[in-house]
Amino acid sequence: MDAKTIIDQTEKYYLPVFGRYQLALTHGKGCKLYDADGNEYLDFLAGIAVNSLGHAHPALVKAISEQAAKLMHCSNIYYTDIQAKAVKEIIETTGFDRVFLANSGAEANEGAIKLARKYGHQKNEGKYRIITAVHSFHGRTMMTVTATGQPKYQQGYEPLPAGFDYVPYGDLEALREAMDEDVCCVLLEPIQGEGGVHVPSDTYLHEARLLCDKYDALLVFDEIQTGVARTGKWFAYMHSGVKPDIMTFAKGIGGGFPVGGFVVTERLAHVFKLGDHGGTFGGNALACAAIYATLTTIKNENIVEQTAEKGTYFKKKLEFLMAKYPDKVIEIRGCGLILGMELAKDGKEVVEACLKRQVIVNCTAGNVIRLVPPLIVTKEEIDQAVAALDAALAEF
Repeated sequence: MDAKTIIDQTEKYYLPVFGRYQLALTHGKGCKLYDADGNEYLDFLAGIAVNSLGHAHPALVKAISEQAAKLMHCSNIYYTDIQAKAVKEIIETTGFDRVFLANSGAEANEGAIKLARKYGHQKNEGKYRIITAVHSFHGRTMMTVTATGQPKYQQGYEPLPAGFDYVPYGDLEALREAMDEDVCCVLLEPIQGEGGVHVPSDTYLHEARLLCDKYDALLVFDEIQTGVARTGKWFAYMHSGVKPDIMTFAKGIGGGFPVGGFVVTERLAHVFKLGDHGGTFGGNALACAAIYATLTTIKNENIVEQTAEKGTYFKKKLEFLMAKYPDKVIEIRGCGLILGMELAKDGKEVVEACLKRQVIVNCTAGNVIRLVPPLIVTKEEIDQAVAALDAALAEF
């Protein structure tokens, strides 16, 4: 199909919930994407931090193809060899003890919230309150949209599930005031992605850990966007050394295949009893093949270390642009290959100007250009993206 047919047919049948660009993509290779008209684009969004190995990575394509030819799915009431390999790899990589696999970030956070609530109820029936951060983003289910500290995502779905409170991100005093014996968990992103790539101090995360310990509440980190080498460490919590009780993941761990889940420490391994939680598709054979291929490829190709190095290089280039356009760029935030450029006004024009130059970037929180390219991006490709941003800012 040509681009117009693809767009028209989609618009006719799909619910109008996405603000789409008039771009019909057909395939990709590495950090490049191609549209139905044969145009090439440099991808600095990676499906919103999903395509960690880029597009059509040979190891991922081979793993999924070979697994599809053997077994795509069977119920979790049976065991599979690929799930056994995948969960072992997840545990060794994350530094936790037990894992549950789902299909998406929202499901991962939903499961973590259920586990925290169950933990609280085992202590006492009144221990159910959950604290999250203003400008956070945790998903689109009723429970996770309530956990999300952005009213715009919650409007029209009232009444929302009870028991959620929100504190300003990074504000220790506000967190201290919100804590009490009725709190079952504090749910935080170690770096806020959708909220504008905000990085808290190590002190904030350390104090959150201490407060949770003081009130016997669980500390939960949402690493859906920051996990799997994205920040230059396997997981963002490793920068601060603050280990949560539960950590959720999704996006990059499947390299493009829909995967989500959460890991827990051993003391929480038996909070859920038989039948308390589950899912039909979570941990299916195809997903596990994608997980195993993604994690082992990142490990074997030293991508974690390379991401840290390339992230430093990229951030310096962006800081040069900030110095060049002091009236247009307010701040550069982030680490590794999750970087945000806060602009003095709405960033839609910059996104569109980059797209005209065949570079795909994203704007979040209204005025923050979010840059989350595939982890395999080269310095030459970073230079190309920076040149496009430079030209876009000159017009801005």
